[in-house]
Amino acid sequence: MARLLLLGPAREAAGLRNDVVDGATIDAVLGEAVNRYGTKFQEILGVSQVWLNGEPTERDAVVESYDEIAVLPPISGG
Repeated sequence: MARLLLLGPAREAAGLRNDVVDGATIDAVLGEAVNRYGTKFQEILGVSQVWLNGEPTERDAVVESYDEIAVLPPISGG
């Protein structure tokens, strides 16, 4: 199980900052998170960045039990 860290709007939608979620890939973990937290979380996830152990990652990346997946709010700037 990976540790899920939710920041900003993702935290608000889920109602918590940290959770432990089972899944073999980033996509599987996030899919389980959507099942737990609902459609508002899914909408926010669509515009958020996802990092694995402090680095940007792809959704098909393999997740180990000691990994941290962070859902970060979109960055705006100009």
